[in-house]
Amino acid sequence: MKIIGFIFARGGSKGVPGKNIKLFNGKPLIAWSIQQALEVKAFDRVIVSTDSKEIAKVAAEYGAEVPFLRPKELAQDNSPEWLSWQHAINYIQASTKELPDLIVSIPATSPLRLSDDIQRCIDEYLIGDVDIVITATEAQRNPYFNMIRRNAKNFVDVVMHPESAIYRRQDAPELFDMATIAYVANPKFILNNSSLFQGKVRAVIIPRERSIDIDTPLDFDVAEFLFRRRMKNAT
Repeated sequence: MKIIGFIFARGGSKGVPGKNIKLFNGKPLIAWSIQQALEVKAFDRVIVSTDSKEIAKVAAEYGAEVPFLRPKELAQDNSPEWLSWQHAINYIQASTKELPDLIVSIPATSPLRLSDDIQRCIDEYLIGDVDIVITATEAQRNPYFNMIRRNAKNFVDVVMHPESAIYRRQDAPELFDMATIAYVANPKFILNNSSLFQGKVRAVIIPRERSIDIDTPLDFDVAEFLFRRRMKNAT
């Protein structure tokens, strides 16, 4: 199979300015995802899609291909990343005259993943009867137990009422938070649809300590702490 790993990284981060090339434990943040992708032997190519020449330069220095710059209209705060996936697939089809069998999106904002996590997602897809494989981690909050909402009278209540009282979180229905480790998808599905849950979706469950998605300065600090703890435990 022809499998291409993509890293989509725009230049206009607001929560953490310059996030994708901000130093994370001594390397630009995006470098960790590139390194993890390059360790996956299933990939024929590892490509970075970005609108930023600065990110493109860093990505190339760490071994990724950057054969195009993403159009600015696909790199705004409100630009659906799905459209960037379609743009990248269309570029590959136009430049190689064929579609890859699989594409894998590897977000730059999850530096704590392992390359094995990416491979597990590919393996899950190859089982068959699926359009896209995502990742998830066990949810820490549950709408049946410890998530509340405020009503018009400013009182609060649990979000969802179970059929019978739940006194322990462990007794609530099992739920998961989506993670940003990897997305493995059929390119034809991406081109012919507009969101991932329009198809058959399965999930690979990843431990929470590898599932941090960096969106804020606090996320950045927590991820650095967990990374350093991992390195210390490995020595």
